[in-house]
Amino acid sequence: MSDSLDQIFINAKQWILSLLSALPGWLTPLVSCLINIAALLGVFLTLFAAISVLERKILGRMQNRYGPNRVGPFGLFQPVADGIKMLIKEDIVPVRADKLVHFLAPILIAATAILTLGIIPYGRNMTPFAIDGGILFFFAVGSTTELAVFMAGWGSNNKFSMLGAMRAIAQMVSYELPLIITTLPDVMVVGALSPDAIVAAQDGYWTGVLPYWFVTTPWGAAAFILFFVSGLVESNRTPFDVPEGESEIVAGHMTEYSGFKYATFFLAEYFGMFAISGLAVTLFLGGWHAPISILEFIPSYVWFFLKLSGLLFVYIWIRGTLPRTRVDQIMNFAWKFMLPMAFTCIVAAAVWHYLGRGFAGWLSSLAVIAIVYVALSRLLETKKRFATRTYRFAE
Repeated sequence: MSDSLDQIFINAKQWILSLLSALPGWLTPLVSCLINIAALLGVFLTLFAAISVLERKILGRMQNRYGPNRVGPFGLFQPVADGIKMLIKEDIVPVRADKLVHFLAPILIAATAILTLGIIPYGRNMTPFAIDGGILFFFAVGSTTELAVFMAGWGSNNKFSMLGAMRAIAQMVSYELPLIITTLPDVMVVGALSPDAIVAAQDGYWTGVLPYWFVTTPWGAAAFILFFVSGLVESNRTPFDVPEGESEIVAGHMTEYSGFKYATFFLAEYFGMFAISGLAVTLFLGGWHAPISILEFIPSYVWFFLKLSGLLFVYIWIRGTLPRTRVDQIMNFAWKFMLPMAFTCIVAAAVWHYLGRGFAGWLSSLAVIAIVYVALSRLLETKKRFATRTYRFAE
C-alpha cells in the first residue's frame, strides 16, 4: 500500500500513456515530456499562488499586523485578485525603449527559472528530466538570468534601470561563484553530476538513527549554509535585495515594467527561489529520503516538499527579521569571506573522504573548517571600523 501511494503519480502517468498507445511510436516520448511539463507547471504555479499569500500572512504575524484578509475566506483568494489585477493593468513601454529586448527580458528570465526546476528529483522515480549532467545543466541554464537582467535594464532605455541592472549583475556574478563551488564537494564525494545519484548517495542511517545526509558532516553543514546564503542573493531576497530596493523610489531593472511583464519577473523570482531551495534539499538534506528510518512509509514526495517548505519558511523569516544591507557590505562579504570558505569546504570534504569517512575524518574536517573560519574572522575584524559613535552637541 505504501509503495503504491509513493508511486501514484508515476502509475498515473503510465496509465495516461497506455491510453494513448494507439499513437505513433515517435509521439510517445513527446507526450511523456508534455505530461512532465504540465505537472511541473501545475505544482509550482499552485505553490507560487500559495506562498504569495502565505508570505504576507506570516510576515504580518511576525510584525504584529494584519495580512491579506479581505478577498475570500481568510484572504485566500488574494492571489486570484492579484492575478486579475496584473492581467488587466495597462502595459506601459517607454517611447525610446528597445521594444524587442524590453519584451523578451521577462520571458527569458521566467523560462530560465522553469528549466532549472526540471532536473530536481521530487520523489522516488520522480525526476521530470533525469540527465547525467543535471547539476551542470542547472547552473548553465541558471547563469542566463544575468543576461535577462541586463536585457531588462538596457532595453528600458532608463539610467535608473541600467544602473540597477549593473548592480544586480555584479551581485549575482559575485555570489554565483560560491554557489557553484559549494556544490563541488558533493560532486567530488559522490563522483557524479546527476542529482539522482547525489540523493541515492545519502540513503541510509548512521547507527540506524541519524540520516546519512551530507549536512550532518562538517563540510556539508558549512557548504549548506554558504549555499543557502548565496541562494538568498541569487533570488534577490532580503537582506540582499539591493538591486530591486522595493521600499525605495525605483525598482532596479524592473523600473519600467508594469502589468503582466512585472508579474512575470515576480513569478521568476519565486520560481528561482523554489529551484535553489530544491537543489539545496537535493544536495545536502537527503532529497526525498525520510529523516528517521521508521518514517519511510510516508511517500517520498511528501518528505521532499516538507523540506522545501521548511527552507521557504526560513526565507520568509529572514525577510521579516533582517534589514537591507549596503552594496559594499554585500560585495566584501562575497569575495573576502564566502569565496575562501567555499574553497575550504572542498578541502574539508577531501580530508573527510580520504580519512575513511569515519569519526577521525569528521573531526579532521571540522578542524579544517574551524581554522579557516577563525583566521578569516581575525583578518576581517570590523570592530574598529564600526566603533561606538560619539555624539557632540553645540552649547
